Amino acid sequence: MDHNTENSNISINADFQNKLQQLLTDLQLDDAPAGGAVAVYQAGQCIAQASTGMARPDMPWQPDTLAINFSTGKGVLATLVHVLVSQQLIEYDKPIAHYWPEFAANGKDQITLRQVMSHQADLFSIQSIDVDSETVLDWDTMLRHIAAMSITSPEDATKYDSAYSALVYGWVLGGVVDAVTNLSFAEALRQYLTEPLGIADSCYFGVPDSKVDQVAKLAKDFEETEDTSSQLKSRRQKPTLKVDSQETLRTYASLPSYHYWQQKMLNDKRAAETQSSLDDSLDSSDIDNVQPVLNTARINSLYFNTTQLNLKNYKAALIPAGKHALDYHKRQTLQAVIPAANGVASAKALATIYAMLANGGVWQGKTLIDSATFEQLSTPQVEGLDAVMPAAMKWRLGYHRLFSLYANNDDTDKRMSSDLSGFGHMGYNGSVAWCDPERQLSFAFIHNFDTTMLNDVRQFALTEAVLSWVEEIL
Repeated sequence: MDHNTENSNISINADFQNKLQQLLTDLQLDDAPAGGAVAVYQAGQCIAQASTGMARPDMPWQPDTLAINFSTGKGVLATLVHVLVSQQLIEYDKPIAHYWPEFAANGKDQITLRQVMSHQADLFSIQSIDVDSETVLDWDTMLRHIAAMSITSPEDATKYDSAYSALVYGWVLGGVVDAVTNLSFAEALRQYLTEPLGIADSCYFGVPDSKVDQVAKLAKDFEETEDTSSQLKSRRQKPTLKVDSQETLRTYASLPSYHYWQQKMLNDKRAAETQSSLDDSLDSSDIDNVQPVLNTARINSLYFNTTQLNLKNYKAALIPAGKHALDYHKRQTLQAVIPAANGVASAKALATIYAMLANGGVWQGKTLIDSATFEQLSTPQVEGLDAVMPAAMKWRLGYHRLFSLYANNDDTDKRMSSDLSGFGHMGYNGSVAWCDPERQLSFAFIHNFDTTMLNDVRQFALTEAVLSWVEEIL
């Protein structure tokens, strides 16, 4: 982070920070030495930051440590686009082909920015394009492929209101950015977003050579050199699924959100059993009220219903064709520009972006996004299920809803409900950044745990805790 802004935006709440640090330390679980960092801003000030574990063998995690955050970077990309809309370089409802004529090919001539940013354009399938894991590293080649691609409806399309464009999205928006700014994507990001926010040295798509060795690695790669890693093309890329230890289960039971999780699971169970008993004339009062013991899978299922996951759509959106999976932690991949998937940033940089959004598009007296544009970007465009993500995402323009049970709990003041105004974006690995304009609150969590968003609970545990604790200081 640029030092000229770092110290002026800190107003630490000691109690809040101590609780956050303890929670993050507890959530290291059995995965040491891996760790992560969290930053929380309120009304433009950093009120808490915490870190735990090791980012690299010789580098402890800090709030300004760089990490690859996968689709969490989509929120950065979307915010850049909104700045360009605010500057009247682009319009949400004008066809993208107006700015990028080649994009009109194969029936895409009427597709708008609004449709793409709310994942309603049916441009979600990376498998519909004849590219492999090497080709996706080549920016110019990918823009040509994206301009020429066809529209592809998801399987069982009538069930869904959107189809999350996990990879294609980034090149569509990136091509528009290139076209309207006459700058390289990296130059546009810096000029229009990261430099005005003072985070130009801690937020990238395409990490400079001098910074690659400062990016967090997975702990399983701590002992590998780049040379040995490049020889292991068949090495496992997917995170390891492991059984929860008793210590992990005890940690979960001590979390601030455990009560909400248990209550939600009981309520869902009662609703399901009551419905199934209607035809049998059973007394719903007989339903088991024993508080459930919650493991990782059960907690995660409260946010993502994987029984609704359409695996064909999921793979079409996330997995390019090719013999080898893309290793996002390799130097070559970190230095490529893949705006939907390889964003690298620090927790403080992401929290700063969302702090600006939490303040309606204004940062330190500078308006990056005007009020009319902010109203559009923050308004939900989609209500129903997504074809790729097993949830109702309530897509805004480039952001999904804030995933929180606390915000939806009946005991919570609905006037302050984050479900009404909160939005952000999570990444494949379970990193996340979000804002709640009602509270002028922003949050970012990044890490190097070997997990995915569908088999981890850390982002949810941290989000729920921050939302409940912040009530005490507002």
